[in-house]
Amino acid sequence: MQYNPANPLIVQGDKTILLEVDNPLHAEARDAIAPFAELEKSPEHIHTYRLTPLSLWNAAAAGMSAGEMVSALETYSKFPLPTSLPADLRDLVGRYGRVKLRRVDGILRLIAADKPLIEELARQKGVREYLGERLDDVSFAVGDLDRGVLKQGLIAVGYPAEDLAGYAQGAALAVALRDVAKSGSSFQVRDYQRGAVDTFHAGGDVKGGSGVIVLPCGAGKTIVGIAALAEIKTETLVLTTSTTSVEQWRREILDKTDLDESQVATYTGESKTIAPVTLATYQIVTYRPKKDGDFPHFGLFNSRDWGLIIYDEVHLLPAPVFRFTADIQARRRLGLTATLVREDHREEDVFSLIGPKKYDVPWRVLESRGWIAEAQCHEIRLGLPPAARMEYAIAEWRDKFRLASENPVKEEIVERLLIRHDHPEDRVLIIGQYLKQLRRLAERFDVPLITGSTPNSEREELYGRFREGEIRRLVLSKVGNFAIDLPDANVMIQVSGTFGSRQEEAQRLGRILRPKEGERPACFYTLVTRDTREMDFAHHRQLFLTEQGYSYEILDESDLDHSIQNPSKATG
Repeated sequence: MQYNPANPLIVQGDKTILLEVDNPLHAEARDAIAPFAELEKSPEHIHTYRLTPLSLWNAAAAGMSAGEMVSALETYSKFPLPTSLPADLRDLVGRYGRVKLRRVDGILRLIAADKPLIEELARQKGVREYLGERLDDVSFAVGDLDRGVLKQGLIAVGYPAEDLAGYAQGAALAVALRDVAKSGSSFQVRDYQRGAVDTFHAGGDVKGGSGVIVLPCGAGKTIVGIAALAEIKTETLVLTTSTTSVEQWRREILDKTDLDESQVATYTGESKTIAPVTLATYQIVTYRPKKDGDFPHFGLFNSRDWGLIIYDEVHLLPAPVFRFTADIQARRRLGLTATLVREDHREEDVFSLIGPKKYDVPWRVLESRGWIAEAQCHEIRLGLPPAARMEYAIAEWRDKFRLASENPVKEEIVERLLIRHDHPEDRVLIIGQYLKQLRRLAERFDVPLITGSTPNSEREELYGRFREGEIRRLVLSKVGNFAIDLPDANVMIQVSGTFGSRQEEAQRLGRILRPKEGERPACFYTLVTRDTREMDFAHHRQLFLTEQGYSYEILDESDLDHSIQNPSKATG
């Protein structure tokens, strides 16, 4: 490889990759390395990626070879790659699949590539406890109920298992997709949605049946789940984040398949029925009356012969569900998400227990094809008023973020943005973390407020009026992060958030990315208080936008009116 100073990458021996943002080849290089490198930092001019075992194994599970990864690095690197890196990368990628789980003659077996490896693994804590009878030089018997915890142990010692043991078929369910939805509109699964289902199912082969599909919010992850249900034709359990999301799934299933209402049930705090397709919330399955008591609703996992379990928003999967998922590895498992980032750093458990990433389409690719709306992203920085500055200065460290988030100047900025977006076609969502702040905004601008305590019937009524255009503005608490079906929303004003949560940024941006009729752009505004802890956390949230190929315009409150009158289009 020759020295090429025009290229945008600097690949270093510690497996970090520096990417020049201002380089003409920036976007090409970013898209080339994104499938196998994890973004760590994204300041203005140099973005830092890292090659991690999990990022490499996810790419390998999705079919990318070590040679393709090395080639991508060589193509865009300024300098020759560190001499040890190609060999290290090939060795690390090569660890995926060196141990496999297979069912041979009815016995579940852990099979290693060679005898020294199986001997090494048999001595590792977290692995040896789950190995049964020694069967031959390279394999052990494994109990069916130990399949999940063994995979967790193997990835912890650096040898992720390729699970080829297959899946129980589950109870059959006759189901087909409609060509014309029950609502009267034409319906067709998009090519990338079909590609995701085909990759997950793999024609029924043992290589398919478990894994995660990564698609942007607004790209139709629910349709992927419904298409998987129709492909596999088996009784299905869907787990999702809220009662609102449960109702959305139910509407979509009844609208786009030939199942009738008796075949689709909801299992929530309000209704606990079970049918061939059952939709439940994470909250209900993880409910327990006492902190150290049993989970009374875990029986749902075995209440029917499920052939498929769908984990919606899998990056939010609660820890207790991981524990039960470890016991049901013989059932097909499909995870759906817009981001694999978990704030609790349990990405390895998603890989082990739900499955590796099987399919991923970047936001910018779908945007260029018109499947999701183009987004203009703005961060508006504002100062604290003098009185609040003193309160902030003397506040306890744990209180500083809240004080910065509730900066009263934000109300003035919201007013200016609402004036800017007072067009009849604009649909505006104001979203935040702190209820006191949200109540003030709702009262000041006479906008309905939806929080976790809003009855579900009232939420659905307000969402329906918003969809119909009867109301054009809503104020939302964190309930607005998750799976609300408001396809016409095109403006999001984020007044406060959950510290530096990248997954929250994904959810909130996704609320406005459904493609719209007409010419109104999708605009995402984040209000951040300068010189405070809120600004520190904002940098971390920006990682998500950078991962997806978006840039964002940073504005001072004093420049707001001029800039927003001539908004610059965000580009990758």
